[in-house]
Amino acid sequence: MKRFNNAKMENVSINMNQSKTPVYFIDEKDIKDLVKQYNPTRKIGDVKIPELEKKINENPFVDSANVYMNLNGNLNVDIKQRVPVFRLSKNGKDFYVDEKGVEFPISRNFSYPCMLVMGDVDASEYQELGQLVEKIDKDDFSKKYFIGIKKEKDSYNLLTSDGNYKVEIGDLENIDFKVKGFKTFVEKYLVYQNPNKYKKISVKYNNQIVTTLNPYFKENDSILRNAPKIEIKSEVESHKTEEKKSEPKAEPKKEIKKAEPKKSEFKKESSKPKKVEKKSEPKKSLDKKKETSSKSSSDKKKKQK
Repeated sequence: MKRFNNAKMENVSINMNQSKTPVYFIDEKDIKDLVKQYNPTRKIGDVKIPELEKKINENPFVDSANVYMNLNGNLNVDIKQRVPVFRLSKNGKDFYVDEKGVEFPISRNFSYPCMLVMGDVDASEYQELGQLVEKIDKDDFSKKYFIGIKKEKDSYNLLTSDGNYKVEIGDLENIDFKVKGFKTFVEKYLVYQNPNKYKKISVKYNNQIVTTLNPYFKENDSILRNAPKIEIKSEVESHKTEEKKSEPKAEPKKEIKKAEPKKSEFKKESSKPKKVEKKSEPKKSLDKKKETSSKSSSDKKKKQK
């Protein structure tokens, strides 16, 4: 300390510990600017190592930092940056999540290629969701098909690059079994079909796969037309239909008004025969009298002859 206290700090060694996929959220220039802030005199004895290390660790892109001085008077800064596991779009905001489930912002200088996750994902699910993304990245089949994850009403869906369908997996349990079921479905059936035929393929149920047809695919028109239609009416709708059925009860009043002239016509028609009967009765009696009288006169003439 007596030798280096008043000596100038000439060298600052910054080591960025990179993972398999390198990240560049921060660079050496950013760290050197911090070193100057915490050592304005540039003397070795004036360097505030604990405060400098704490300040570097407060950076959201830094996972861990270690600051130390060697025997030659050189300052060393070892930094490990955060590596995103997936990028989350939630409530109109985008940010990264690392393997520890820690959120950190998106950088203007660097964009890391990773899985996009959308929906209202709870922070308690970050680590399980990160494990799912890692399994997809390690599996060649899954990496080829799945390009994103979306959460809808407490159910997770895997977005695919082949066609417009999504793969419903439900919760984050038994992921290996669910992905294996989808792989079997693809290899034994979907390979021979048009990928645009389906809207959704669900593997969340045990030992079964449920598919939903795409209504905008022309080849599905005949299938959807012949499918049985199931109508489900709510209580409000059924009440309205009952009211509509009861409305035509007022129509008989109009029919009665229109039918009144017919009754009067019927009365007039029925009255005519009565008058005819009165006039016809005496005619019949007279005719009978004439007939009897003629018969009697003819008999008399016969007798006289």
